[in-house]
Amino acid sequence: MELQRPEEEGLPERKGQKRKLDEEIQEGREISLPNRRALLAEVTAQVSVLESAFSWRESDRASAKRATHVLAELAKNEEVVNVIVEGGAVPALVKHLQAPPCDYGDLSPKPFEHEVEKGSAFALGLLAVKPEHQQLIVDSGALSHLVNLLRRHKDSSISRAVISVIRRAADAVTNLAHENSSIKTRVRMEGGIPPLVELLEFTDTKVQRAAAGALRTLAFKNDENKNQIVECNALPTLILMLRSEDAAIHYEAVGVIGNLVHSSPDIKKEVLDTGALQPVIGLLNSCCSESQREAALLLGQFAATDSDCKVHIVQRGAVRPLIEMLHSPDVQLKEMSAFALGRLAQVIIAIFLVGQFQAVISAVKVAYWPLYSNLAKARHTQSIGIAHSGGLVPLLKLLDSKNGSLQHNAAFALYGLADNEDNVSNFIRVGGVQRLQDGEFIVQATKDCVAKTLKRLEEKIHGRVLNNLLYLMRVAEKPVQRRVALAVAHLCSPDDHRTIFIDNNGLELLLGLLGSSSAKQQLDGAVALYKLSNKAMTLSPMDAAPPSPTPQVYLGEQYVNNATLSDVTFLVEGRRFYAHRICLLASSDAFRAMFDGGYREKDARDIEIPNIKWEVFELMMRFIYTGSVDVTLDIAQDLLRAADQYLLEGLKRLCEYTIAQDILLENVSSMYELSEAFHAISLGHTCILFILEHFDKLSARPGHLHLVQRIIPEIRDYFAKALTRPNTHKLRL
Repeated sequence: MELQRPEEEGLPERKGQKRKLDEEIQEGREISLPNRRALLAEVTAQVSVLESAFSWRESDRASAKRATHVLAELAKNEEVVNVIVEGGAVPALVKHLQAPPCDYGDLSPKPFEHEVEKGSAFALGLLAVKPEHQQLIVDSGALSHLVNLLRRHKDSSISRAVISVIRRAADAVTNLAHENSSIKTRVRMEGGIPPLVELLEFTDTKVQRAAAGALRTLAFKNDENKNQIVECNALPTLILMLRSEDAAIHYEAVGVIGNLVHSSPDIKKEVLDTGALQPVIGLLNSCCSESQREAALLLGQFAATDSDCKVHIVQRGAVRPLIEMLHSPDVQLKEMSAFALGRLAQVIIAIFLVGQFQAVISAVKVAYWPLYSNLAKARHTQSIGIAHSGGLVPLLKLLDSKNGSLQHNAAFALYGLADNEDNVSNFIRVGGVQRLQDGEFIVQATKDCVAKTLKRLEEKIHGRVLNNLLYLMRVAEKPVQRRVALAVAHLCSPDDHRTIFIDNNGLELLLGLLGSSSAKQQLDGAVALYKLSNKAMTLSPMDAAPPSPTPQVYLGEQYVNNATLSDVTFLVEGRRFYAHRICLLASSDAFRAMFDGGYREKDARDIEIPNIKWEVFELMMRFIYTGSVDVTLDIAQDLLRAADQYLLEGLKRLCEYTIAQDILLENVSSMYELSEAFHAISLGHTCILFILEHFDKLSARPGHLHLVQRIIPEIRDYFAKALTRPNTHKLRL
């Protein structure tokens, strides 16, 4: 049974990178805000300076530089960004993204060259942090100027000012295009992608990082941009950047590659062919958790390519760091590692080589299995496993997360592990089935995945897997034995019930849980026993009354209390009831003893019946004469007492059936006592099953523990008989 999952379903969301452009500001710095009128006046004054100072005169350049700096400082506080825009700053800042005109051929040094443009790009980038201002900035003509600034190093000698203006321009492009598909397209149409790709090889690492950040944003959910980035030969440089010792560089590079391959199988293949796999795996050991997270996400995307790619990912050492990441306190890091392991687990097999474990995580004393030496040649059923001792337990723990995405990725990884029968015994040994059954899952997709995982496990409980589980039930420590018994009660075939629960002591393990002092263990045992009972029969004990065990002679309705041919009379509450010995003799051993034995009633014409009401006796006799009777709830218990006294098993079953319909939480204890008093076996069994089914609700009621301890012997007897009958799942118990 396959879980249908398109490549992008459940894929952790990638986004374009949005920069705050406030690296110079320390976190948490307080900025005192003047009142709105004074602030607007300040903005208007700076805008006026920019509008009047567009020349190469040194005083104008100094004024313009100062004005862009003031506006940028104000824009660092998002609360005043709207006021800055309202004051007309955008057109003035866009105007200063370009250098003032100068005489043709004038090569003389210029005052504050590149400084004003840098300040304008910086301020506009800060204003673009608010999405509502992005389009205004673009419509004011900013993109063409920013693209020209990205090429500024080609027209000037490389200086600190040139480096700064290029970086600010790239950062501004990042913020303008953030989550804005139309602006991403405009950047491409303005020719912004080729210079950004070239800047990946720039000598300054901050420029490299800024260019990669812009490309990351432009590639997000924009296929045309992705294709152009690849066509500009960005991949070789990006892959080299993955190996950078600068965490900021490899973080941006892996982010760009991740956005390029997202939903783009052709680009994914080209990325792999260009040699990205090993450096991405290397990032799993990075000291930068953001790079680790992006690398794990990217490996999950790579793993969706084909089985060979999964083999290479595992073969090159990805499993161990991914498992270690499951123990990280970083929720997103755990989510991405679970996602990657889930993708890998679709064809992964745990290879259990006894005595060949190697330590993986000493802190938690877990291990992983070594690779087959011929793994590279292995097919989809012969690759390395996410070892249970290393990967399974932390994945199961992630099911307790309150993060829906993290839960889902862990569940999907477990679904993949369950596909391989070599994993099933360990899955059950560590309590995986109970975790899946008891989990509180946030989204429906996770619930569906868990249900399919349990179904997948159920399909594998036979043959070699079942033998492994039976071995654990015999030799493992008691907690493991109980986990196995609980799991197989839910998952095994009815054909294996006798082997598991009678021949290999599984029933006693479940009864031990039921008699435990732990409320959780009691409930687990009760639920498992009830599940086992449902599998062991197609009808409940009280679905219908069975045929009478004694061959009957029915005289018919017309002879009930009819003096015609009557040869015996019963006195009930002072009233005569006419009967016929031949009918009574055939009905039960009690009447045969009365008339054929040495009792005084043998020859008596009138027989007194004490302690039975007339309506009860009449209904009992009607059953004897007709073989059927309608038993109502108000008379059922008295009729049961009479049926037991006169050994009328068929009537007893009819009474038990009626009484069983009225079993409630409030009266199940008294109903069970009634079944014991009158040897009503079917009613007793129905009470037992009711108690098991509603165990959690009954557990809070007074006397519950005493009742449970009291019925354990009866439960043992019930299941021992039910599970030893041939073809028990086809019989009514």
